[in-house]
Amino acid sequence: MQAGPRGEGRFLDQTIDRRARLMVLVAVALLATTYVLPLWNLTMFAPQYPEGLRLDIYSYTLVGGNGGQDIKEINVLNHYIGMRDLVDSEFTEFKWMPFVIGALGLFMLRAVVHGTVASLLDVTVLFTYFATFSMWSFGYKLYRYGHDLSPTAAVQVPPFMPPMFGYEQIANFEVYSYPRLASYAMAGTMVLLLAAFASTWWRYRKVAS
Repeated sequence: MQAGPRGEGRFLDQTIDRRARLMVLVAVALLATTYVLPLWNLTMFAPQYPEGLRLDIYSYTLVGGNGGQDIKEINVLNHYIGMRDLVDSEFTEFKWMPFVIGALGLFMLRAVVHGTVASLLDVTVLFTYFATFSMWSFGYKLYRYGHDLSPTAAVQVPPFMPPMFGYEQIANFEVYSYPRLASYAMAGTMVLLLAAFASTWWRYRKVAS
């Protein structure tokens, strides 16, 4: 039996089974880790910094390695090339991201309680948009930091973009940029939401056929 527009409407009104609800609950638990675990890490190595300068990016703040001293050292270096200081106030994302993550978690719990495909689809679409926009925002911020250089800086360097993922040589620095545990948790959240939706779809198709 083919599912036409009415069939699709009926599908959205279907309840999700316990397995799908459990997947969504695990997704909520993974999403909650973004409040305590870093999303991204940038590490810089140079002859004068053989042990590296490390910067962890959380959903709400920046944390430098070596007890916070690394971020101070990075800002000193940034000053010489005319780059803006890395401070929380420069990142508007820190103001809204924790609240959006919390709202998405509530929407997921709503999908578990209401138990309908429509509520599951809503939060899956919202989370997909949030994840996509967050990655774009991160890349744009890196681009602007490397291109909005002061023309009166002590050391003039060509505009550049710090790596969003992987390795790049910038002047005499080797810069590495990789996701941390919270980013993997967010990826796991996406996988679980999609798996819950797919599981419900296949169950519906099996019953309807």
